[in-house]
Amino acid sequence: MNAGRVNRNEKIPTLKLTVVQYGILVLMLALAAGLWRLQILGRDNYRVLAEQNRIRKDPVLAARGKLFDREGRLVVDNYPSASCFLVRDQNQKVDADLPLIAKGLHLDLDQLRATLRHYRASPGYQPIPIKQEVTDDERAFIAAHKNELPELETIDVERRLYPRDGFASHLIGYVGEVSEDDLNNPRYAYYEPGDVVGKAGVEETYDELLRGQDGSRDVIVDSHGREVGYLGIQHAVPGQDLKLTIDNDLQKAAELALGARNGAIVAMDPRNGEILAMVSRPSFDPNEFAVRINRADWNQLITDPDHPLMNKAIQAQSAPGSTFKILMSVAGLQEGIAQNLHVFCNGGWGPYGYYHHCDERHGAVDIHNAIPYSCDTYYYQLGDRLGIDRIAKYATAFGYGQKTGVDLPGEQAGLMPSAMWKQKNYHARWYPDETLDVSIGQGAVEATPLQLARIIGGIASGGHMVRPHTVFPDQLSADFRKGLLESFPGTGETTLPIDPANWETITDGMYEVTQPGQFHTAGSEHLEGIDFAGKTGTAQVMSHQALDKSSKGKSTNPNVWFVGVTPRRNPELVIAVLWQNGNKSWFPARIGARLVSAYVEKQRLLAHNLVQPAKPLSPQAPTELTGVWTAPMNPADGGAKSGEQNASGDRLEAGRFLIQNGQIVAATKPRPTQPSGPAKNTPEPGSIAGKATTLRASAAGKGR
Repeated sequence: MNAGRVNRNEKIPTLKLTVVQYGILVLMLALAAGLWRLQILGRDNYRVLAEQNRIRKDPVLAARGKLFDREGRLVVDNYPSASCFLVRDQNQKVDADLPLIAKGLHLDLDQLRATLRHYRASPGYQPIPIKQEVTDDERAFIAAHKNELPELETIDVERRLYPRDGFASHLIGYVGEVSEDDLNNPRYAYYEPGDVVGKAGVEETYDELLRGQDGSRDVIVDSHGREVGYLGIQHAVPGQDLKLTIDNDLQKAAELALGARNGAIVAMDPRNGEILAMVSRPSFDPNEFAVRINRADWNQLITDPDHPLMNKAIQAQSAPGSTFKILMSVAGLQEGIAQNLHVFCNGGWGPYGYYHHCDERHGAVDIHNAIPYSCDTYYYQLGDRLGIDRIAKYATAFGYGQKTGVDLPGEQAGLMPSAMWKQKNYHARWYPDETLDVSIGQGAVEATPLQLARIIGGIASGGHMVRPHTVFPDQLSADFRKGLLESFPGTGETTLPIDPANWETITDGMYEVTQPGQFHTAGSEHLEGIDFAGKTGTAQVMSHQALDKSSKGKSTNPNVWFVGVTPRRNPELVIAVLWQNGNKSWFPARIGARLVSAYVEKQRLLAHNLVQPAKPLSPQAPTELTGVWTAPMNPADGGAKSGEQNASGDRLEAGRFLIQNGQIVAATKPRPTQPSGPAKNTPEPGSIAGKATTLRASAAGKGR
């Protein structure tokens, strides 16, 4: 009875239940009205909003800065192109589309899949570059399959256009896609996979300035990836154009003079360190890297025994041979030894149980004829009196065994041995007999062509040493210049005073090297009317005993050198020529003479206001130009083949030329002016602006 009374008391009143029921009904009606309003009445409006609810950020790639030579002539340009990207967030399941994509874009299917695997860990919103150079028919394929393959997008880019035939390729460098190793380097912290960066030469050193700043375009797309509008654009900032220190005319002359021979040429202004020309052979075509080099071509480049990717001007470390005798002369004279050293060369010298040969029997030799004779016997005895430590002191002070600090990646330091060096590296004492080998630039001493150019140019400048560079510094900010000094450490600019009397003795000896004489090692390369001085060098690649036992061939030929300056004192130009396995040292002297001739003739033309701006050559109509013509070398000397020479023969000329179909059809030389000053056999050191004349390289001679 009590339980029944409790249940009646807990029963919900009818009024309250009715209120709750009607409240629920009202809420349901409100929800139904809301759904009706959203789905029926507002369907058009919300469909538009849904279609516009996605914004894609497309990159706008910056054009890379152009490169010009010292006279403002274009060296490296850009050309318009397009790249294809795969946008993964448009369609997460792209695997089924890959065969169609590969076929339409002419890609290898396995390589395409490998590319996607490579970017698997990258963010989903990041586009994947799958084709760097899209052709017109591939553009048409992408447009025709826009609905089927909404994940494909094209982006307009400016791609690098380099000179043909590998012109200045090692100095300029090339560009390529940033690698995984690069991305792990703090220097590339702001780069993303797929970005294009400088990979060598000027392109790498000055990449920060050349690459510019990419922009972006905010594109409104629908659920199918179709563009329906855009919100705005952030314009890209083009990269900075740079003016190089190279002279296109001198660079062309150097490329032609070296030809297909393995080696390098460096031409530099020793007054300020400006690189006027730099050649390394064999070369490569940077245009192959501008898109993406295929694996077969890359493997061929990196397995080539002649190392075409190596910039031999700054990376080939070879014994300098007799060019080292210039440094030996400085050390001997500055120490007061060479002035009173008189020897009789009977073909060699051997005080320590091993006979060291000399190439000739020179007879009486002193410091005044030791350089033009390149007498090993004299320098054996000079080195024996100096000792290895004093030789190393002077050599190190002038830059042997140290980087020059040139603004190019990969420079090698070479090597200057000493007693301490041998003890540290081989835990052995230095023997006096080893000093004799070093005294003639053999043994463990090694140098690069750029090192030799800087050293010889510095000695001919009275001891003023400069830091080589390839870009004019006034284009760079103070912070960037400071960063260069930190990134490319070297000996920099310094002065090591040479006694004036010693300086004259050395530079006069270098001048005699290129004058006719019985034992003068480059007398056959004498240039009439030009104050031209230098030194040849021959460096054996193996000992005489090993050479006698080996099967002689090209690989056993010695490396041959020539370093030269014009004029002989306080020069405007210094050159270094290395011909690897080249056999005879008179030939790099001939190459050097041709380069000096091209430089001098151009300066004379400029002094007489004869050089005119070049105009585009018409293939059909004759075009008249004024300038320097560099003719190919004789086929007998390993130069151009028969039929490649012009009508002027084997020489360099300055004059007015009529060119048609790329060939000289007529030439008029400028009228020579009467030389003034000293006799032509002893030109006065100083300015080279003098008479304009035709220069002919004389017949090949013998030299070291």
